[in-house]
Amino acid sequence: MAPPKTRRPGFSRRAQYGLFIGYVVAVGGVLFAVLLLIVAMVDPRGFNALRGAALDATLPISSAGRAVVRGVTNSGEAVSHYFMAASQNDDLKRQLEATHNRLVEARALELENRRLKRLLKLTKDLTEEVATTRIVSSSFDSSRRLATIAAGRGDGVQIGYPVRAPEGLIGRVVETGHFASRVLLLTDGASNVPVQLAREGTPAMATGLGDGTIEIKPLELGENPFKRGDVFVTSGTGGIYAPGIPVAMVVSADRDRTIARPLADPARIDFAVVQSLYEPAAGEPLAPAPTQTADAAQ
Repeated sequence: MAPPKTRRPGFSRRAQYGLFIGYVVAVGGVLFAVLLLIVAMVDPRGFNALRGAALDATLPISSAGRAVVRGVTNSGEAVSHYFMAASQNDDLKRQLEATHNRLVEARALELENRRLKRLLKLTKDLTEEVATTRIVSSSFDSSRRLATIAAGRGDGVQIGYPVRAPEGLIGRVVETGHFASRVLLLTDGASNVPVQLAREGTPAMATGLGDGTIEIKPLELGENPFKRGDVFVTSGTGGIYAPGIPVAMVVSADRDRTIARPLADPARIDFAVVQSLYEPAAGEPLAPAPTQTADAAQ
């Protein structure tokens, strides 16, 4: 027969001892309390001394407990501050990024306003303006350097018309539609523009190389008279481009070859002006004086 799951204390000596000790502790506690009560009534000063001794005895325990509680509290606050700092750091990063984006937008608007102001001044100064239009696209990695503008025959644009920006000459129209036209850029291999050195008026020919640069070839044989940083403007020779339009700046020059970059980059320009063909008046020189061309280049 299986023994019952619950056994009375009488069947276990250990249980009996535990029960007896519990009774003894309870009775001792009661007697100690009665003794303290009697001492408090008979000798209040002695009772106060006992209370002081008990307070001194429990001081280390109370201090240790308080230290533990404070440590746990500080740890919780440290963890809370850590997560709060991480959250605040993320917020600051987002605010910094938003501020940076606003600064970039403001800078872009400022540059756009400058371009529009220069374009407005340019259109006021030009009497032969045909149309002011937007550059829709331009090629970069192709051997042919072409751009598309949002103006065509309906706006009076014709093949051969020069296209320029406030920064300088862009190219000339080679194909027209009713609403759009294609422009041959200065850097195309088929582009040839008569130019002259802005500071001295030395004549030259600007020929596109098809890689985003222009080769400047002097018309006079001999030692290369050009140097790095020289600015070239249109000379007016040939009757297509009006004189004094900035064209390019020399980026490298040696004894046999001069390489320049156009001052007007279609990739950085949004608007352009289409001009009619330049026809010099009777008795008018084909190229302005060097001082005038230098001012125009600036």
